[in-house]
Amino acid sequence: MNGETSTRTSWQSFTATADPSAAAPRIAALRDLMAGHGLDAVMVPRADAHQGEYVTDRDARLRWLTGFSGSAGFAIVTADRAGLFVDGRYRVQVRAETDPNLFEVVHWPETGAADWLRRALPGGGRVAFDPWLHTRNEIKDLQEKLATASISIAPIENPVDAIWRDRPAMSGGAVRIHPADLAGATPQERRARIAADLREGGQRAAVLTQPDSIAWLLNIRGADIPRNPVVQGFAIIEDDGRVALFTDPEKFGPDLRAHLGNEVTVLPMGGLAPALVGLSGPVRIDPQTAPEQVFRLVEGAGIEIAAESDPVALPKARKSPAELSGMRAAHLRDAGAVVRLLAWIDAQEPGSFTEIDVVRTLEGFRANIGARDISFDTICGSGPNGAINHYRVTEATDRVVNGGELLLVDSGGQYDDGTTDITRTVPIGPLREDAKDPYTRVLAGMIALTRLRFPAGVAGRDIDGVARAPLWMAGLDFDHGTGHGVGAALSVHEGPARISRRSEVPIEAGMIFSNEPGYYREGEYGIRIENLVVVEQATSPDGRDMLGFETLTLAPIDTRLIVPGILSGEDVAWLDAYHARVREAVAPLVEGTDRAWLIRATRPIAQAAA
Repeated sequence: MNGETSTRTSWQSFTATADPSAAAPRIAALRDLMAGHGLDAVMVPRADAHQGEYVTDRDARLRWLTGFSGSAGFAIVTADRAGLFVDGRYRVQVRAETDPNLFEVVHWPETGAADWLRRALPGGGRVAFDPWLHTRNEIKDLQEKLATASISIAPIENPVDAIWRDRPAMSGGAVRIHPADLAGATPQERRARIAADLREGGQRAAVLTQPDSIAWLLNIRGADIPRNPVVQGFAIIEDDGRVALFTDPEKFGPDLRAHLGNEVTVLPMGGLAPALVGLSGPVRIDPQTAPEQVFRLVEGAGIEIAAESDPVALPKARKSPAELSGMRAAHLRDAGAVVRLLAWIDAQEPGSFTEIDVVRTLEGFRANIGARDISFDTICGSGPNGAINHYRVTEATDRVVNGGELLLVDSGGQYDDGTTDITRTVPIGPLREDAKDPYTRVLAGMIALTRLRFPAGVAGRDIDGVARAPLWMAGLDFDHGTGHGVGAALSVHEGPARISRRSEVPIEAGMIFSNEPGYYREGEYGIRIENLVVVEQATSPDGRDMLGFETLTLAPIDTRLIVPGILSGEDVAWLDAYHARVREAVAPLVEGTDRAWLIRATRPIAQAAA
């Protein structure tokens, strides 16, 4: 993608925000529909039928109805109340984007849907949901928690779609082949691998509902979802390796069909339901990610279901040597763009540039080195905007970056061979003294997790606290997970494992995670430092089977806010060694003043402080 196209695409994201003032008539229309159908409440999730974090404009029902543009959350609307459920990442953002007279912000998951519904409908009632937009686990959990209340839940056709008169058309782009030399396997080999797993589990078929699983299985990439190189659709893989892919067949020309082979058929989406009811069981369906409607169709046909995890999820998360090689190459190239951006920021006079200027500059640098797209909408928050965990700058919120502030830039690129995600926090002009202690503790936590060695079988919940410990010592914390999985030239957020208090999936070699502790002081500043790391085999002195992390990200970490006494000697040694590695690897990629900036930024801590 050339620089002009990249910048134009990015600029659209600056203006594509919902109008909070439009929410009132939309809520009124929804309530009229509810009354006409005898409904006491309607659930409106952020999700689409694939349960992905990113949705198309056509599927952005929660944003259209409420104005809230965050990537997680849901609403419940009754005749006289509307609850908007958001987690800790979005509690600042939601107040800025929605009308407080219409929506009660509900702290979720502390308060769940069932708890709120019991209070909102004390006399009982009928709650509607779209079974394509909720997973089996979500519906089962809600039913269990409402079992003692006089509240029933009923599947219906989507009520928001019924009132959304100018709903955008289906969007999407071309499909392309992801080469086997980057994947490390052909689609035939991957289909055979998953089919063997199904046979071993005694299953006749599996339903794949997540586009990144399908993209990995078939070695294809697309442009149907913003920032994610996937093709929207569903797939059924049988125990002999045959696959039926339900999507837009017009996107698959002769070259793509030859790539997929004769054992893969491409069918329109309308063929999914008939195919599901014609399967032979047991059929494997993931209750955590598959729509409730898929279960209902298969169950309704009397077909046995094996409610188990997506069979592609773990193989996809365990990156092949070829995928790891591509990720390393992509991160090295990406480092050149990030260094140019950091040098550019330091060269600007405080007050002479805005957040959007930063985003446009960075995305231009990435386009110049061959990025197909960004891997998510760039988070660039200065001062109080930095305290909004997933802040997305718009023309309405864009602010001048002033001296004495912190600038948080969280960004990434999508390349043919890899996906990147990096956060750096930069002081602008005079240093803010009260930010030094938390900044150093965030850095100490990031280093501690990077250096960690841990036994095989450990899950993300077991090591999440390592990155938080330096903050906890000062009575501080952050309201997001420490790390998410990352795809290889795929989705920047990838399951099934992550580094968080709620993740029970064992960590395995080849998995890639973000390592991104942070600290946010509402109304003042945000701090986050993020590298991507890959899990590698390690050993202990007594020969135990251990795991550790290799850092993929290569960019300087700002040292101007460091309080040396908080970092241990081992922390300082790690940071100096990391910066030496960054300097050696990235210096050949930049020139002139950018290279001079890189050399200064990667000096040993003792020299930088002198």
